[in-house]
Amino acid sequence: MEFQIKKGAALKQKSHCLVLGVVEGKFKNELLQQLDLAVAGAFSRATRSKEFSGRKGETLLLHGGKGLSAERVLLYGLGKERSLTLCALRQAASSITKQLAEKQLGSFLLALAQVPIKKSRLSERIQAIAEGVLLADYRYNRYQGKEKPGQPVALDKVGVLIEAEESQAEATTAIGTAEAICAGVCFARDLVNAPGNLKSPEYLAMQAVAMAEQVGIDARLLNKKELERQGFGALLGVAQGSPRDPYLIVLEYHGGTADAKPVALVGKGVVFDAGGISLKPAEKMDEMKMDMGGGAAVLGTIFAAAQLKLPINLVAVVPAVENMPSGSAIRPGDILTSLSGKTIEVLNTDAEGRLILADALTYVDRYQPRVVIDVATLTGACLIALGNHASAVLGNHDGLIRQLIKAGERSGERLWQLPLWEEYAAQITSDFADVKNIGGRLGGTITAAAFLQKFADDYTWAHLDIAGTAWAGSGRAGQPKGGTGFGVRILIEYLRGEVK
Repeated sequence: MEFQIKKGAALKQKSHCLVLGVVEGKFKNELLQQLDLAVAGAFSRATRSKEFSGRKGETLLLHGGKGLSAERVLLYGLGKERSLTLCALRQAASSITKQLAEKQLGSFLLALAQVPIKKSRLSERIQAIAEGVLLADYRYNRYQGKEKPGQPVALDKVGVLIEAEESQAEATTAIGTAEAICAGVCFARDLVNAPGNLKSPEYLAMQAVAMAEQVGIDARLLNKKELERQGFGALLGVAQGSPRDPYLIVLEYHGGTADAKPVALVGKGVVFDAGGISLKPAEKMDEMKMDMGGGAAVLGTIFAAAQLKLPINLVAVVPAVENMPSGSAIRPGDILTSLSGKTIEVLNTDAEGRLILADALTYVDRYQPRVVIDVATLTGACLIALGNHASAVLGNHDGLIRQLIKAGERSGERLWQLPLWEEYAAQITSDFADVKNIGGRLGGTITAAAFLQKFADDYTWAHLDIAGTAWAGSGRAGQPKGGTGFGVRILIEYLRGEVK
């Protein structure tokens, strides 16, 4: 799909479909009055009859008339002016793209960059528009045969209209930024959507290496033998129930100065989670191919950062395992010795993500990171607490957490802070080891983070629990059913803020 920057009067632009954003109740501007003349009053009749009022998501499709160069005009309701944000503009672009693709229109022109969003720059509005289009155009159909009748068409050319005095170079740069970020999101989505029979730990590792070679990132893999040599006891304990060998994926992006300490990103990479001996219920177990959503987000983030050439040093670490029940699997009650030397009593083998993250969080110490952020589909309790609309953020540094929350607000990937008080750590005290891997039913998301804190408290550290946001059970505009790639956009927004 190709973006094109167009300049000039909207109604003079040739297009299969011209898209105009309309603020609710704001019909008396010059552009809409000219449009009404061109379509012989069809627009004013639609507003008088309440067929179209500009309410959020409302649409009116008009076919070309005298003085109109476009074959069609789609009017899209943006809602009240006071509610207009960059996130709303991104979502509008996704909804428009979805509707036109369903109408088999793969080429259209968006006149949305002039939407009146307070305190926003042209580059920010165009980036939001381009992101909305790209996220809506995503498909994972590599295992399907011929396209079914009525399926949305793939996009061909999408125009973005700017005014004559606005900078084409600024617009082009903004689109390039959106393309890099969305490439990271779509890479993460592809990894999550890949089926379990394909997606072994080795497959995930090879995909990471191929991506790293594409953008010039240093890559290193620690195989089972090396993990045993170094003492990754918690990670190996989770992996021992599967015949598929584990890997530790380590990627390094050097965009900053040689002496600048890196930001370390750690992502949970359980390629399939059956729960081990503590077997999960059969219902929706097929979705457990998404339990490496945190690892996918981390890989997508470093991919996007490299394409954006961010002036920052990054380390991405993804422990990749499969959690299966078998005669060799760990049992409830087993005690593992982690890479840190701390012992862990495993009371539930389905609380495995925190085990592999414990070793990964210990491993990143060798990089002396200035900030550590881990991302994981960690707890079902997070789904109960926040549903599918936000992810939990916890950590040991309020400043970092505030930065991440603000990055979430700007990117549209929302976070909600949960407490991490000392009292919660008491729930994971073990009678037989240094710590146990579950703390009971109460406060499950928090006690999981309290477990991770045992291995990360020497850092400025934050934990994102994306259990409710890494997978979409039903599709919507900008997010087809399946892997969401949640985490890439928020982490890139955070990293871009760090280098400003």
